[in-house]
Amino acid sequence: MDKLSSLAKFKATCPYLGRTKTSTLRTLCTSASPRFPAVSKLTEKATKCPVMGPALQIRSNQMVAGYASLAGSAEFAKIPEHQGIKPSAADAQKCPHASKALAAARMAEDLAHAKKAKTAKAAAAKAAAAAPAGCPMHASTSEAKPKAATAGGFDYEKFYAEELEKKHKDASYRYFNNINRLANKFPIAHTGNVKDEVEVWCANDYLGMGNNPVVLETMHRTLDTYGHGAGGTRNIAGNTGMHLALEEEIASLHRKPAALVFSSCYVANDATLATLGTKLPGCVYFSDSMNHASMIQGMRHSTAKRVIFKHNDLQDLEMKLAQYPKETPKIIAFESVYSMCGSVGPIKEICDLAEQYGALTFLDEVHAVGLYGPRGAGVAEHLDYEAHKAAGQSPDPIPGTIMDRIDIITGTLGKAYGAVGGYIAGSTDFVDMIRSYASGFIFTTSLPPANMAGARASISYQKEYNGDRQLKQLNVRDLKNRFESLDIPVIPGPSHIVPVLVGDPALARHASDTLLANHNVYVQAINYPTVARGEERLRFTVTPGHNVEQIARLARAVDQTFTELGIKRTSDWRKLGGHAGVGLAEPKPVTPVWSDEQLGLLDGTAPALLHPGSKRVVDQHAVNVTREKFDDLLGPYQETVASVDALKADLPLAAPALTTSIPAAVEASA
Repeated sequence: MDKLSSLAKFKATCPYLGRTKTSTLRTLCTSASPRFPAVSKLTEKATKCPVMGPALQIRSNQMVAGYASLAGSAEFAKIPEHQGIKPSAADAQKCPHASKALAAARMAEDLAHAKKAKTAKAAAAKAAAAAPAGCPMHASTSEAKPKAATAGGFDYEKFYAEELEKKHKDASYRYFNNINRLANKFPIAHTGNVKDEVEVWCANDYLGMGNNPVVLETMHRTLDTYGHGAGGTRNIAGNTGMHLALEEEIASLHRKPAALVFSSCYVANDATLATLGTKLPGCVYFSDSMNHASMIQGMRHSTAKRVIFKHNDLQDLEMKLAQYPKETPKIIAFESVYSMCGSVGPIKEICDLAEQYGALTFLDEVHAVGLYGPRGAGVAEHLDYEAHKAAGQSPDPIPGTIMDRIDIITGTLGKAYGAVGGYIAGSTDFVDMIRSYASGFIFTTSLPPANMAGARASISYQKEYNGDRQLKQLNVRDLKNRFESLDIPVIPGPSHIVPVLVGDPALARHASDTLLANHNVYVQAINYPTVARGEERLRFTVTPGHNVEQIARLARAVDQTFTELGIKRTSDWRKLGGHAGVGLAEPKPVTPVWSDEQLGLLDGTAPALLHPGSKRVVDQHAVNVTREKFDDLLGPYQETVASVDALKADLPLAAPALTTSIPAAVEASA
């Protein structure tokens, strides 16, 4: 993989690099050439350069010659035997030397083809030059230039460029990497080059349900039965049995009378808060200072007054609530798990204040549903763990529990459930009012039936099987402990989020690039405005699909990257008096949401950690319950030999060996 960070120093000497935007260069670096897959688009362009073209050709020949001479030596012949590999074409990729030789050969071949293409293009250009200058058939086919501003008019393109330049200057410009997660190799993905594989450490598919066999099976059956699209808005043609059944499943999950599905939870939050604030007379919002952008946007769209209270500060919240008469409509909007820092909201205490001052509670459980509680309903359920566990799958509310005291719950289908979409859950009349007035729901094409079926299957499976949640939390503890032992500055928190403080936007981006380029580790840098300036970080997410070797290798890779780039560690922040909760002189104790007892550590029922070659558990009871729920719409499930074999084999969690080797510095097991 190209080392992206090395491009900047050549921009002053290379005319092409100098005039090309950084975002464009990044895209060219990380995208494989469609004609020559072994090289990037930038390398293909470089073959056309009078300086770089010949240099690339010489270098590719040297690479092939170097590996060929090594392959001819007696010492090299012994390497595969020492590793227990019999030299064959099928096993060539298992040997780091042979695989690199093959890669070099492919690159040399592609560069040769690119050179031929360049020669052919030059000949065509020469012929074109001889043609009449005004002939439209010989018009330039180079990259389109921005539309020129109308004389005396506003220069829109200049405005766009200046706004983007601001983002580049303060290092807050967002880069999107081409990452394609592989269903049969979770948590492995390939980049723009399908042969370039990496480990994913920042996806929000927290439980790996995006490739759960019963979820995929249900989606295939639904696709064959109902086709692809929904056919319109819910009001016109998009109100299917799959939508209604999913909403019933969600309502049952949260033990609420009703639920409503949206295209995303961003839309759900925006549409619901905008509608409530507009309709409730004189409504006042009380919003946690770290609320998600979707909640902030919804409150702004409502034009209702918004009072911001300090993050998780009950004293500040009460002081502000007390300033308004009890009869004034009020809504306290907050989250259960705050995704960028990993803190957890004081849900019970906020419910107490809401009842005291006559306010509604609006709880965003986006980063908690599927992950907390005996059935995966979120932190509100988890706080009354034993009561909800004893109630089983009853859809009825449990009076007095915290989840029952919450008026409005919102959640997503696109994170722990591995699907797409968002929802609200609450009273029947509340949900019906939002359905009737929220434009973000009314005028949007509904999600396809197959997506609804997959989401419902995922919720159903997780309601029945607690093992994925437990294993995820055990893996989170493992990674946090490893980081702590290496002086890696993890921002403390009781949830599953593992945020590592960097404190500088450019350095955070550089660390992300370095981990990807040198260690095949994909973790995205988090910069402003997602987090405050000076609190830039890497945000790691661990899944039940990561095995102990991968976790150990990640910890060593991050440790090495911090050393190479000189990033501050916990001890460094401590010398500076602490920052963002890291390195404080008197840190507050952090108690994980999941207790040892709930994880099964006290009675020996905790799920086994995964090791290379281990298989992920697919719970047969959860599969059977989920299949039965679709009998009315899809008919009884008919077993096939392939499906039986797939479930018996379980789901492979320890991914096959990466096709690109991880450097030896991080290969040894802990």
